[in-house]
Amino acid sequence: MKIQAPPNSRRTGFALIMVLIMVTISLVILAGALNRSQTVAILNQHNVDVSVCQTAAEAAVEKVYGRMAYDFQSFSVAGVSNNLLNNVYQNNIPKTTEDPFWGNFNFSDGQGNSGKTYVSQVATYSGPLPSAYQGLYAAPGSPVYRIVSNVTRSNSITAVVGTAQEDVLLAMVPLNTWAIFYNGLLEFSQCATMIVNGRVQANGAIYVGTSASLTFNSGVSCTHTLSAPLVDGLGSGWTPGTASTWNTTFNATPGYTTNVASVTVSLNMTNSHFLIDIPPAGESVSSSMGLQRLYNEAQIVMIVTNDISNSGTNPTVSIKLQTSINGMVPGSDSLPTILTYTNASPSFLSTNLPFLSLTNQSYDQRESKTNVFTQIDIGKYATWAANNSSVQTKLPAVNGQYPTIMYVADRRNVNANQLPSVRLVDGAQLPANNNMGFTVATQNPLYVEGNYNVQTAASSANASAGSTNTIYTVPAALMSDALTILSPNWTDDQGYSTYDNTQSKFDAADMTINAAIVTGTMPSTGTSGSTFSGGVHNLPRLLEDWSGKNLWLNTSILRLWDSNMATNQFRNPQGFNPSPVNPYYNPPTRHYSFDLNYLNAAKVPPGMPVALVPIRFAWGVPPPGSVTYTPTHN
Repeated sequence: MKIQAPPNSRRTGFALIMVLIMVTISLVILAGALNRSQTVAILNQHNVDVSVCQTAAEAAVEKVYGRMAYDFQSFSVAGVSNNLLNNVYQNNIPKTTEDPFWGNFNFSDGQGNSGKTYVSQVATYSGPLPSAYQGLYAAPGSPVYRIVSNVTRSNSITAVVGTAQEDVLLAMVPLNTWAIFYNGLLEFSQCATMIVNGRVQANGAIYVGTSASLTFNSGVSCTHTLSAPLVDGLGSGWTPGTASTWNTTFNATPGYTTNVASVTVSLNMTNSHFLIDIPPAGESVSSSMGLQRLYNEAQIVMIVTNDISNSGTNPTVSIKLQTSINGMVPGSDSLPTILTYTNASPSFLSTNLPFLSLTNQSYDQRESKTNVFTQIDIGKYATWAANNSSVQTKLPAVNGQYPTIMYVADRRNVNANQLPSVRLVDGAQLPANNNMGFTVATQNPLYVEGNYNVQTAASSANASAGSTNTIYTVPAALMSDALTILSPNWTDDQGYSTYDNTQSKFDAADMTINAAIVTGTMPSTGTSGSTFSGGVHNLPRLLEDWSGKNLWLNTSILRLWDSNMATNQFRNPQGFNPSPVNPYYNPPTRHYSFDLNYLNAAKVPPGMPVALVPIRFAWGVPPPGSVTYTPTHN
């Protein structure tokens, strides 16, 4: 018997199969849609986590940079290296105590250490700085530090690692890179014709304005305002950007920038005179101030005092020879050579220290005091240093241990009408030391008589005098409480004479100085001729009749402190007529020029202070776990 399924059953089964097929297809589509949605969600979360974690890593890097920059500008390179050794930067991650938001992240140094940031010195650099600092360069030994952070989100399903890397240059910029640098008010007011070819910076305001001509061919910046107010009893005031009769031209782009951040220097700028002072008893050479003092940086330290052990009038001369050991400053030398000469009479000095004279005196009409000089004949000193057995044993030229810095202090007790001072003569050719340069530093007022650093052994006499050609010079600096220039015609007795126009012996002679000038002034205390600082053109003091004569300064002018010893105010000679005395000087034709040698890092004068400029040198997003990624330089 044949059994047949009812027709309706067939149709019902077919429908069921179709429904099942459709359900399956729908489930597949739904699963695909859900999977796609999940994938998109994960991708979106991934992108969010990448962005957020990378931003958090950047925050960690910037936090370390901010602390490092502060330490560098406050405590120099030593402060940074000490904190690196003590893990201050490595532990300096963003914390929940600063903002609860940071609890959403896990920070690491990319080396498997949680709660850390990678910080390490990776190089040193010398050379030009990025374009934002055009014209400046880093001195050799400026460290480059690398900062790296790896960040993940807490409880994230993506395990994304955000990374950030920054190379930081702690640029030590020699101050002689600036043509003119003032710690305080910088006054060009009433200056003679002047063309400034290098950068100008004032940690203060700048006053311009002259009846002559003032031209800036490079950038000018100051931390306050730039204006031309009434100064020195002259002028009618001027505001930049308005029509002016002040003959001031800015040729750079931009011509000047005001209200910029102060340029931080490796000195306590509220007491920067310490650079040239004798260290107080008990100060460690390795302290922040001790490391910077010229007394400790010098290889030859000479101190002149009254001879207390002898009833005679001859002074005592102490000479300390010290050398750098393992890169430390010479003042760290635990076995310096001490040469002590008591009762140093003129005849004794002529035999034992033929370069030194302690009996010269002259009258300084600006200071209204008699100078008591420690006088150094540079030519004779060079011969003595090259042949003295004590010097050559301690500082053997054969090993390149040349004395590049001489520190001198005249600490004799004098009466109220006298001024202990240091004077350099016969300085046309500086000591030969393989072109390493020569710096003289003193806490006293410094006087330079005659041409200075205008020839070398390879040149003819005065080869660099009377021009801006400094090819026959060595890197040199004069660092002092104040600087006075005496022409080759100067004689000490003329300082005591009453000036009048018939005394031709007051006539100066043309003169050239090729050296950076680091010194002080007496700042303006008012707007009259007797309360004026004298302006940058009178920072080198004068005492002669320079009318019709030329004074060449190929230099960098750095005013870092107020004078502590030579403290009489500048008095405009055109208004200085207390009868029967006429002006104590008449100005020369000034040829003040920025020495372009100073744009070469190899020609920085010994002992030159540096500006401390932290720079974000390079930036990158390295692979997770890498601290050797090569970033792109800014």
